[in-house]
Amino acid sequence: MTVPPMPPARTKALEAIRRRLRDASSVVLTTHVNPDGDGIGSMVALASRLLRHGAEATIVTPSRPPPSLRFLLRDIPALVEEDPAAADPLNAADTIAILDTAEPKRLGGLPEHAERTGGVLIDHHPPVGSPLVTPAIRDPSACATGELVHDLLSLDDEGLTRAEAEALYTAISTDTGSFRFSNTSPRAHAIASVLLETGVDTGALYRELYGVYSRGRLALMRLALEGLEVDPRAPIAWIALDRRALSRTGARSDDMEGLVEFPRRLAGMEVGLLFRGLARNRTKVSLRSNGEVDVSGVAQLLGGGGHAKASGVLVELDLDEAVRVVLDALRPLVEAAVASKEDR
Repeated sequence: MTVPPMPPARTKALEAIRRRLRDASSVVLTTHVNPDGDGIGSMVALASRLLRHGAEATIVTPSRPPPSLRFLLRDIPALVEEDPAAADPLNAADTIAILDTAEPKRLGGLPEHAERTGGVLIDHHPPVGSPLVTPAIRDPSACATGELVHDLLSLDDEGLTRAEAEALYTAISTDTGSFRFSNTSPRAHAIASVLLETGVDTGALYRELYGVYSRGRLALMRLALEGLEVDPRAPIAWIALDRRALSRTGARSDDMEGLVEFPRRLAGMEVGLLFRGLARNRTKVSLRSNGEVDVSGVAQLLGGGGHAKASGVLVELDLDEAVRVVLDALRPLVEAAVASKEDR
């Protein structure tokens, strides 16, 4: 199957990134805190290609990847920023490659290395502010950063290895909700078809990513469902978990992944939310829209960001106050969306 051509502006931006990476001899690749399938998969695919071309390539993340994604890192040097061993590749790097985020505050202490060394940035989130490094591409028309990395690698005019394809398939499939979300484009399916031609085992990938739940995760899911609430004034549902939820259930932090889908999937809801209480009166908020409401505006208003239908923010508020503030900000948007539907 043939993948439709890239938009001209994307080609131009990726050509500049390709030239920078071709000249690099030592590259550190990184992504956002709490790395997800798109961030990890995109880094692994690009690191694999750099290693094939004779460059040194090391992944250094601001926080530890979840266990469900560590299988991708089996053949790539990978460290966490806090590891003492991370200092060596960071100091030796002549290029920092930032993938799947353009927000310095989501990179831990890595921005200072990027500013000193320079590098490239590849992201599919809506651009906010100036990029941390250049050359850069921030293209929200891509379904995932994995799509952009696929396009970058395709400029080399050489075939993908199975490991590269496996990493890119993970990136694209996880960020499209296994090809269920509205960002799933015909081009995304075309790329997936090309990736499968390399021999990617989708059944094995599914088992690695989703096939096994720990008892702690199941206990956390039960706690979350027991606490699901619905706003009496607007079709908004949410789950609020205090900072003791993990210790009470024996779950891990990455077991929070996907819980926001429960309130989102409740019949009749426009928006689903997950509030996670943290230490020092902070709350992490995940916002998901079912289509009519652009939740990224609320996230940006509170200092976060993301996509129209999937955004997040960390607020300096305790759990109860965070629920109140976010709901107050969302209600007018949700009420307007409901009114618009009724008018149609």
